[in-house]
Amino acid sequence: MKNTQLEPIRLIGLRLAGKTSNENGQSSKDCGELWQKFEKEAIADQIAGKLNNAIYAVYFDYDGDENQPFSYFIGCAVPENATVPTGLQTLTVPSQTYQRFLAKGVMPECITDVWKSVWSSNVNRSFTYDFEVYDERSANWSDAEVDVFIAID
Repeated sequence: MKNTQLEPIRLIGLRLAGKTSNENGQSSKDCGELWQKFEKEAIADQIAGKLNNAIYAVYFDYDGDENQPFSYFIGCAVPENATVPTGLQTLTVPSQTYQRFLAKGVMPECITDVWKSVWSSNVNRSFTYDFEVYDERSANWSDAEVDVFIAID
């Protein structure tokens, strides 16, 4: 896995109300419901001036490690001066170093598999901002590719 230094990414989208956790599958339920809202309300279509058509799913504001509560955000990358539509929020993923993983296969199982490998790995995670990038490579759910970026120290 190659380490990558990324510049800040400003996003506009939806933030999960409150925090969630991986305990008892709670994050799968909470994050899944936020995705449903994002899709049902065509949030990506409401964001003017997107830098691309990718959708970012961000895990941040960790209370500790992966076993502790965290915040979740789904959005699209926009320029710094983009106008935030009513009812949406903004989040800036800061510049930092990431380790990139590739989820490949059937969705959403391939995403779950990557996260399981991250959790069982010796990656020196910083637990600041981690995110997944869904682009044209993830359109076919039976043969998808999704980049997963894990913030490292």
